[in-house]
Amino acid sequence: MAEYTSVPDMFLQRVAATPDAPAFLHPVGDAWKTLTWKETAERVRAISNGLLSLGLKPEERGAILASTRLDWFLADFGLVCAGGVTTTIYPASTADECSYILIDCDAVVAFVEDQTQLAKLTSRKADLKGVKHVIVFDGSGTADGWAITLADLEARGAEFAAKNPGAFEAAAKHPGLSSLATLIYTSGTTGKPKGVELTHGCWVYEGTAVQKLNILSPADLQFFWLPLAHVFGKVIGAAQLVVGFPTAVDGRVDKLVENLKAVKPTFVCAVPRIFEKVYNKVLGQAQTTGGLKYEIFKWAIGVGKEVSALGQQGKQPGFLLGLKRSLAEKLVFKKVQATFGGRLRFFISGSAPLSKEIAVFFDAMGLTILEGYGLTESSAGTFLNLPGACKFGTVGRPLPGTQVKIAADGEILIKGGGVMRCYHGMPEATAEMLDADGWLHTGDIGELDADGFLKITDRKKDLIKTSGGKYVAPQHLEGQLILQSRYIAQAVVHGNNRNFVTALITISELEIRPWAQEAGLGDTPLPELVNHEKVRALIEEAINGVNARLAKHETIKRFAILPSEFTVESGELTPSMKLKRKVVEQRYATVLEGFYEGSLKEM
Repeated sequence: MAEYTSVPDMFLQRVAATPDAPAFLHPVGDAWKTLTWKETAERVRAISNGLLSLGLKPEERGAILASTRLDWFLADFGLVCAGGVTTTIYPASTADECSYILIDCDAVVAFVEDQTQLAKLTSRKADLKGVKHVIVFDGSGTADGWAITLADLEARGAEFAAKNPGAFEAAAKHPGLSSLATLIYTSGTTGKPKGVELTHGCWVYEGTAVQKLNILSPADLQFFWLPLAHVFGKVIGAAQLVVGFPTAVDGRVDKLVENLKAVKPTFVCAVPRIFEKVYNKVLGQAQTTGGLKYEIFKWAIGVGKEVSALGQQGKQPGFLLGLKRSLAEKLVFKKVQATFGGRLRFFISGSAPLSKEIAVFFDAMGLTILEGYGLTESSAGTFLNLPGACKFGTVGRPLPGTQVKIAADGEILIKGGGVMRCYHGMPEATAEMLDADGWLHTGDIGELDADGFLKITDRKKDLIKTSGGKYVAPQHLEGQLILQSRYIAQAVVHGNNRNFVTALITISELEIRPWAQEAGLGDTPLPELVNHEKVRALIEEAINGVNARLAKHETIKRFAILPSEFTVESGELTPSMKLKRKVVEQRYATVLEGFYEGSLKEM
């Protein structure tokens, strides 16, 4: 196994090992164009030299404000190979949020996707005195030369290289394992985002640890669409450099289904919200079809779950069950598998908890989801289920080289090569997260089983303690509500220091519309529809179904249906689709307070 000294070393070793192998596939019009590792290196070299011509010095920050696309990868590699540090900014960020990060990280250069993103920085130019240059992927620069195009940067790079032979190699050799490589700002479920400092050693650890798992090879093909501003995307990028598999990249969510069918990937990384949507869609379509087809669907899922349960025990189906599974595959599962291209070996799920029921449902259809776990502060890759060593409802075992222990209060503590250096400029926050012995305090509550698999039970800070002293895990209840009814898009369970538990519910407009037509409610606007007594009865039935399985102190006593789903744009979800619980609770404080008016004892 190769040894690496930095991310540039990983990149250049990959190029040298397989120069003519495909590195990236990216859309050009209606077709997909392939870039080899050698061709990728030529682009990266030009970008790096261009940055050096602009005066970029070792460990100076360069920000990337763009959606997921090939240019994002090239800019990232270009920055680190020039000795710089990549700072990530979500493309949905406001001008103020962009300005905050650029100032906080001391960025001297910024890559932006287009004129829309450039306008955010231009509007705050007076405050961004440290940002000397902006590079635009699509569109034009500015008349004063502050912003130039990516093509201009690469042209400058070619001129610089001709006059300064060996400058690229010298810059690429500068970073060491302890040098800063990436500054990722947490998406901020509460308060201002914190800059997480991740070293070259973090990414070397992540890439080599994934290689040791032996679950990926150069023969694999990844389809990648997640935001590269998120740490999940960065860890897969490190694995790509070490393992050498190609990546098809396109962050346009509206093209996701079309792209999967065209690319035919062998693995895809995704977040639980995507699986929830697929689950509800598949189930909803089957129920709508009705009749014999629905009966066949239910039979097939039942057979698939039997086989899945045996697989969890390390067993194979017998002859008769095997025949049934083959028939179920032909009648039902092949059609669902074709949606993802028909070659998928597995999904990798991260960023948020995945429901065990959804994991079992997908596995029953021959679509295994390998759930993993990590934090931005641990470079994402910390635990992972593996093919042949997967327990649904857990996040798997630690990656090679990572240690784990459970504190007295149930908090998960981890130590290993992926753990951050610190929070940028925040020593007190760092001390709260990293103790003197190097253990990272995750803030998550969990338990290890006899085989070393980790189960996450809730967030330490999100746990609800009722006024009666009983603990409630809100994320678990929220997941149960979403699974109970395909009409429930999202749920927020509330009740800390209260005498009973309540919930805020959002409705899936996609799912409720056909139901509304059949219920005689026609095209009633969603804000009106959610207040209709028939819709309320529908949701109440689902809540009662969940309550029937809960202890008394956990049951949801009152609920409200909100007029629209939570979105990133409305500020209620982070860009990685995590719930901003405090934002939602503050926004709907009046509704929540109303639940408890006149109630003094536990119901």
